[in-house]
Amino acid sequence: MEQQSQKSFGTALYTIITVFFFWGFVAASNGIFIPFCKTHFNLTQFESQLIDFTFYGGYFIGSLVLYFASQASKIDILNKIGYKNGIIAGLIVSAAGALLMIPAVHSGSFVFILVAFFVIAIGFSLQQTAANPFVVALGPASSGTHRLNLAGGVNNFGGLMGPVIVSVVLFGSANDAVAKEVDISSINNLYYILAGLFLAVAVFFGISKLPVVTSNEQMESSSKSNGPLLLMVVGFLMMMAADPLVNLTGWPKEIFVYSSLAIIVLTLLYVYSNKKENPNQWGAMQYPQLILGMLAIFIYVGVEVTIQSNLGALLNLPEFGGLPESDIKQYISLYWGSMMIGRWTGAISAFNLTKRTKTILTVVVPFIAFGVILLVNHFTGTNIGNMYVYAVSIVVMVIAVFIGQEKPAKTLALFGSLGVISMLIGLFTTGDVAVFAFISGGLCCSIMWPSIFALAITGLGKYTSQGSSFLIMMILGGAIIPPVQGFLADTSGIHNSYIIPVLGFIYLVFFAWKVSGILKKQGYNVEEIASEGGH
Repeated sequence: MEQQSQKSFGTALYTIITVFFFWGFVAASNGIFIPFCKTHFNLTQFESQLIDFTFYGGYFIGSLVLYFASQASKIDILNKIGYKNGIIAGLIVSAAGALLMIPAVHSGSFVFILVAFFVIAIGFSLQQTAANPFVVALGPASSGTHRLNLAGGVNNFGGLMGPVIVSVVLFGSANDAVAKEVDISSINNLYYILAGLFLAVAVFFGISKLPVVTSNEQMESSSKSNGPLLLMVVGFLMMMAADPLVNLTGWPKEIFVYSSLAIIVLTLLYVYSNKKENPNQWGAMQYPQLILGMLAIFIYVGVEVTIQSNLGALLNLPEFGGLPESDIKQYISLYWGSMMIGRWTGAISAFNLTKRTKTILTVVVPFIAFGVILLVNHFTGTNIGNMYVYAVSIVVMVIAVFIGQEKPAKTLALFGSLGVISMLIGLFTTGDVAVFAFISGGLCCSIMWPSIFALAITGLGKYTSQGSSFLIMMILGGAIIPPVQGFLADTSGIHNSYIIPVLGFIYLVFFAWKVSGILKKQGYNVEEIASEGGH
């Protein structure tokens, strides 16, 4: 019976990690879809970044609705209905969004396409909230981190494959003698397949005999934290309504774009600096490490997304290759592949290996992952000759991993500093040097989520679960920061707009330093904190 149960859990695990593949596939594909939509719909750079705004905004709104619904019912709704049922519901919603994309594309309405992206993301939000704890529940708790790392690796592989496959679907392979006009039927087929896969996985979970993992855990009271969350919604809505507000008031668009970002950042800084008379009413927000961590996740996700989302427009400039959107897939896939390189390398520490074996794998695994990236691009007919030089960036990353010694604060400060340096090199140069410098931002971002997460939730006690929910909501950064950079690109040039990720990396270095001091004052040894599983 026990062997049968383990076999069932194993089957469920291999099925559920396909969901992680979808998340990476669709998110990374935006890097191809954004420049395509910009050309197809004659959009400004700001308008093209609204794809990321709606996609990551869907994650935020989905998490927020679930949180407030749970607060109102005084019980964690997802725990009550079970992770399995939550995943099924999320898959059905995402399938509906994928099917909605078909009439959206035919309608010729960019707004309709944004709505479809939003629906897909709402489903992803529910899936992600349920899938991570469900993966941990599918076996011994002691090996839960291993399963999360496996799932994360599949997510990264989806991020590598997404840009390549979507580019081939939209434009054909690099072997095609003449660049093809985009065939609308090919887009239809892509989303029919995605919808079918979402529904197939949902059906599998529906008919399987897996346990519906539930919990009666009560929600911790935190009435005062609702205000800051609602203010963040105001910032989100201001970005969404920027153009209508310009038409209504006649004010310059930059007022609303930058105010959207300012509302969110200043709200968190106010909560951080406010002297709370009744700390328990603030719940997890009473802890300064969490507030700074929420801002760090917001900025980290925003930086991770905006670097590649604006890359297509950068590559279109003559001094950066003058590439049309049909020829950028190897660079977008290399960026998301860089995330895979870093995370596969970081996952080595999750396994019980000898020090010598870990050292060898830390050197070898990054180049195996790089080889996978090269092979995937080679099989689509892409000339990968100019990509070999990127190995230099990987060598720098490997050295940084050894210096970081698996310590979250030290690793985050080091990789944040490398991120600043990489972006500055990209800003002050052109050509391949600048392109690969910007792409290496993916290597710098690859290990940041677990480091930030671990530092932000240390010491939260009974509010750890609530704090984790707040951190996940800060994926909102992927919705806000890319349009901010897009607007700056429209006014100051796409190359100069990369000052945005420079500022982001600087804050992440500051966070690593500041939170270390906060935790030391609270009696925690930051040298002993272990990184959390990746997203």
